[in-house]
Amino acid sequence: MIPVRGFEGRTLAVFGLARTGLTAARALLLGGAKVVVWDDKAESREAARAEGFDLVDLSTADWSQFAALMLSPGVPLTHPQPHWTVEKAKAAGVEILGDIELFARTVNAAPEHKRPKIVAITGTNGKSTTTALIGHICAAAGRDVRVGGNIGQGVLGLDDMHGGAVYVLELSSYQLDLTSSLKPDVAVLLNVSPDHLDRHGGMEGYVAAKRRILLGQGKGDTAVIGVDDPWGQRICTEITAANRRTIVPISASKAMGRGVYVLQGLLYDATGERAVEVADLLRARSLPGRHNWQNAAAAYSAVRGLGLTAQEAADGLLNFPGLAHRMETVGMVGKVRFVNDSKATNADAARQAMSSYPKFYWIAGGVPKAGGIDSLTDLFPRIEKAYLVGEAAPAFAETLKGKARLAQCGTLAGAVAAAYADAAAGGQDAIVLLSPACASFDQFPDFEARGEAFRAAVQNLQRPAAKGARA
Repeated sequence: MIPVRGFEGRTLAVFGLARTGLTAARALLLGGAKVVVWDDKAESREAARAEGFDLVDLSTADWSQFAALMLSPGVPLTHPQPHWTVEKAKAAGVEILGDIELFARTVNAAPEHKRPKIVAITGTNGKSTTTALIGHICAAAGRDVRVGGNIGQGVLGLDDMHGGAVYVLELSSYQLDLTSSLKPDVAVLLNVSPDHLDRHGGMEGYVAAKRRILLGQGKGDTAVIGVDDPWGQRICTEITAANRRTIVPISASKAMGRGVYVLQGLLYDATGERAVEVADLLRARSLPGRHNWQNAAAAYSAVRGLGLTAQEAADGLLNFPGLAHRMETVGMVGKVRFVNDSKATNADAARQAMSSYPKFYWIAGGVPKAGGIDSLTDLFPRIEKAYLVGEAAPAFAETLKGKARLAQCGTLAGAVAAAYADAAAGGQDAIVLLSPACASFDQFPDFEARGEAFRAAVQNLQRPAAKGARA
């Protein structure tokens, strides 16, 4: 764990006692701060009490005693309306921080020779794969790498820092909204498309949050920017004009005079005097499709910014094992393959998986995002049948009506069983694809839990088949 520095002997309030909040509270205590915690949910408060934390009802507390409020990223900061703790903190003049900001201040307070390298990754889609990919390449090259943030372990729960360490951090727009002091050696902005607009008051607010990943960079740092969407193009142009850092544009759809790009599966480095082919991504079994080519271009550019060789980067790309919950094959039952793409929490992310298969049985639904699945209409002919779950099921059924066969299944387990029955009845090789195009929060705490529930449902299908085989 990383002890948080800069708040020794001062009292901080922590609101939101899920993984991020509890980890931050532990790290603050370890660093010498005094901590009081609270959550709107009674079960979360009891879990914190059982761990020995000091519970204080922040709705009636004296806020003048607090040096700062550590706010969990899932708690609304500005939209749809500020959480009541935000209002109280602002009224009392109390600073509002997130766990990434606590990490950043701790790094900035360390002596120069003890500061680690930081790679920060954001974007609407591909963050987790790119983060895991960068971590894999660094580890394979012998670097002491720690991977966390919005993926896996919260940043403050990672091993403590030293000068040779590399922190590879996935950052959500929620986390970036609470961050002002982070100075990443390499910042990666993969892409920008509409998402979480309710939490940011619209597209401009969402883009502004994503751009915050670049704020602390200066001379000697590297910014890797995806330019395959208009927002990325604009941001790249604007920061190029600032001329304060090394800028590497990346693309998975076009050749560029300068940058890193992929054409027909071949990765080219055009950051030098001429474009050089560095890897054939068609050999990278865990990186199929154009969306993964963008991830690969970003990861290659990021590790080169850390000083790894082109060969080390290429080798890491080709032997990457893949990421759980992202186009992950979780089982085969007869001729039916089950693909877990639970990480696809919006339509753009679902498009990436759906585009990879000519035909599939599609499990979708959950808490819908703005726009629903209207943008996926061109892919509807690929759907053998859709199995709809959760809050989005009625709206998705209306969108798919007359364009694809469908069934409203209610639960994920029911959808898996129904999809398998239909796929197996065809007698041909088939894909059952969980790519929900929705958040998970109606039935699951997060996309990981949803993906594990899908895996368990597939395993339940496999057990009777295995018994029958033994008999």
